[in-house]
Amino acid sequence: MTKPEAEQAAVIVAGVVIVVLTAAAFWLSYAHLADVARTNGLAASPARRWAWPATLDLFIVAGEVLMFLAALRGRTDWWAIGLTVTGSLGSIGLNVAGVGARQPLLHYVVAAVPPFAALLAFGALMRQVHRLIPDTAPDQCGALPVPEPAVPVVLERAHEPAPAPAPAPAVPPAVTVPAALVDHARKIAAAHRSATGTPIDTATLRTRLGVPPALADAIAAQLT
Repeated sequence: MTKPEAEQAAVIVAGVVIVVLTAAAFWLSYAHLADVARTNGLAASPARRWAWPATLDLFIVAGEVLMFLAALRGRTDWWAIGLTVTGSLGSIGLNVAGVGARQPLLHYVVAAVPPFAALLAFGALMRQVHRLIPDTAPDQCGALPVPEPAVPVVLERAHEPAPAPAPAPAVPPAVTVPAALVDHARKIAAAHRSATGTPIDTATLRTRLGVPPALADAIAAQLT
């Protein structure tokens, strides 16, 4: 058996012994406090006689549970310690006082041993828990560690390339119109006006002359 295995086995055995010891001590203390309640006004009500010790022993149970929870979290809960100590001292005092006056010394010892043994057993258990679980809390109040401020992340947008300039529309070359053709076009335009009373349009002029559209446009521009 290795050393870690031996330590683990020892912790388990100690835990079982402490649990059995605590249960036995609680039962003896609870039963004795029930007898104290029976001899001090609650004899006529067995239910109330057995419920009365719970008003004290449950403080111990609640405190021990809270102490164990705090130990698992690596902290020390002073409220839980106060509940446990107050309940244990009250249980010891009432167990001893319930024996009565002028009794043999061992009667008082017998009454005081169960609650005192339960307190010591739980203290031993808490000591082992605190040794196995390191104290990671920043203080005894259980304050949570303050997280470090996050470093802001700045995302820079990549520069987009400027759009390429649109190509300039091609300028058609200037059309040279012979002067004779312009004169001929004027005669056709004059005849058209005489016949219709309206100026000749470019399409009609192009048809009469039999020239391309560009040349017809250039001739019509010179006729205006």
